[in-house]
Amino acid sequence: MYQGLRARSTRTIVAAVVAVAGLLAAMLAFQPAAAADNPYQRGPDPTTASVAASHGPFATSQTSVAPGNGFNGGTIYYPTDTSAGTWGAVAIVPGYTALFSNEEAWMGPWLSSFGFVVIGIETNSRNDFDAARGTQLLAALDYLTQRSPVKDRVDTSRLSVIGHSMGGGGVVYASEHRPSLKAAVALAPFSPSQDMSTDQVPTMVMAGQNDTVVTPSYLDGLYATMPAATQSDFVQIAGADHVWYTHPQTTEMRLLIPWLKIFVDDDTRYSQFLCPSLADPSGVSIYHSKCPYVPPGASTSGGTTDGGTTVGGTTDGGTTVGGTDSGGTTSGGTGDGCSATYTTVNSWSGGFQGEVKVTAGAQPVSGWTVRWTLGSGQGISQVWNGTATTSGSDVSVRNVSYNGSLQPSASTTFGFLGTGTPADVSLSCTSP
Repeated sequence: MYQGLRARSTRTIVAAVVAVAGLLAAMLAFQPAAAADNPYQRGPDPTTASVAASHGPFATSQTSVAPGNGFNGGTIYYPTDTSAGTWGAVAIVPGYTALFSNEEAWMGPWLSSFGFVVIGIETNSRNDFDAARGTQLLAALDYLTQRSPVKDRVDTSRLSVIGHSMGGGGVVYASEHRPSLKAAVALAPFSPSQDMSTDQVPTMVMAGQNDTVVTPSYLDGLYATMPAATQSDFVQIAGADHVWYTHPQTTEMRLLIPWLKIFVDDDTRYSQFLCPSLADPSGVSIYHSKCPYVPPGASTSGGTTDGGTTVGGTTDGGTTVGGTDSGGTTSGGTGDGCSATYTTVNSWSGGFQGEVKVTAGAQPVSGWTVRWTLGSGQGISQVWNGTATTSGSDVSVRNVSYNGSLQPSASTTFGFLGTGTPADVSLSCTSP
């Protein structure tokens, strides 16, 4: 009898042990499977302290970039580890008259140590407006992924942009002209050439409570044009002025690093720092979220959109800086080997922004020149992605080194800021 009980007990214990072992094996098997679903999820599980640290888990290095390639040189910062595959990337542009090396260079090693390849650029002119800065951000990403010495370390499908002030307006321009970007962070953005109404890129906008240059009321109006369907986030920093972002700031980084991690790396471990509210609200006066934040292709697990909250403090009622009227006239012309089409992108009192699209014909071209005649009272103050020559009212713009060679039917664009009132123009395009 005792032997029978002992046998039954032994079988019960063995069965229980097998069941527990099976459960543990299933749990252990599940966790790597979850990580395997996202090959970009790297590094230890983040904490409130680690996301605010000035150095992440990865060793970094850097290399200089000479002027050319559509921007005025800069610096690349990158993780040295090549065992985990390629990394997402971010391009950074400074504000009006500023230098990246003076104001944003501190961000390069900080961000790269969290697992991003970073290219910080100097602009072709320190007086470049937002559209020119946005164009140079995109040129920097193209250089980074196609011709830079670290191109093999970069995942070309996971790119993002950051900019301050007029550079923040460049972020708006870049996002609206390249919707394939994974994320954008606009720091006190001044965007005289466009609003955010066509922005599809997940965008974080950061404002300063005491900013008298790009005021809270101006940013309230700009952010209000963001489409409701676009994943976006608005943060106002308590007591911050316009240049607050130009020095190392833990508050700034513990907000934008999770944003980049969520949307560039698809790493939802970082959602906890932004949703359903800020994990660490210190230093933040206003926070408007659209939680939950879901990387493209991921699914939402029952969350609802949070309309945003004020975390102490009130919005300063400052004055609006600038303002634009959207344009939209188009005209074109053909010529020897190529064609050119002009579009008025935006216009305002006393000025406008134009863009010209150059398209090769049935044969490849190795250079191009577009010519037209300015209207009465018109002038050109700035050109990007081309070299302009004027003689009276006659204008010619020829290619620069990186956009002169076009395959059949391929296109490139150059842009300019004009004075006066925009009008239809007759263009000619020739190829040597």
